[in-house]
Amino acid sequence: MFFVNARAIIERVHRNQTEIILQTRSKPGEESLELPGGRLELFEPILDGLRREVREETGLTIVEVEGSEKRIDTRGINPGFEVECVEPYCVYQTIKGPVDSIGMYFLCRAEGTLLRNGDETADAGWRPVDEIQRMMKEEPRQFSDVDRAGIMYYLKHKFGLLQ
Repeated sequence: MFFVNARAIIERVHRNQTEIILQTRSKPGEESLELPGGRLELFEPILDGLRREVREETGLTIVEVEGSEKRIDTRGINPGFEVECVEPYCVYQTIKGPVDSIGMYFLCRAEGTLLRNGDETADAGWRPVDEIQRMMKEEPRQFSDVDRAGIMYYLKHKFGLLQ
């Protein structure tokens, strides 16, 4: 099987600190911290899937996606074959492991009331970036296998951390 995912790095500045949302995902034999997001449905537009997954897992509504103003599609050219192009923050692909997947991370801002427990998730909450850096250095395996790479990319390229 092959999966395509859209994942959200939902940011806010609170008390002069950048924070992002992490949640706990419980899978058979595994519990890990992860970012909101998940599998796109067949032919689902990427940003629609991102918004749907974030809403299901956190209760929040995405109000801004960095780079979304660059989105284009080919609707109306050939009604039987439409394509969209978007600019993600970064992209991942599994290169070894039990699941073959590719996915996109998007930097987002969201509004609403954060649910503690969502669709197959629990303990959603805002975490300061410096706390996440410390957690990553102390025990990187507490993060989901996929999101570990995305969080490391974010910490390194947005803040110059984890070098």
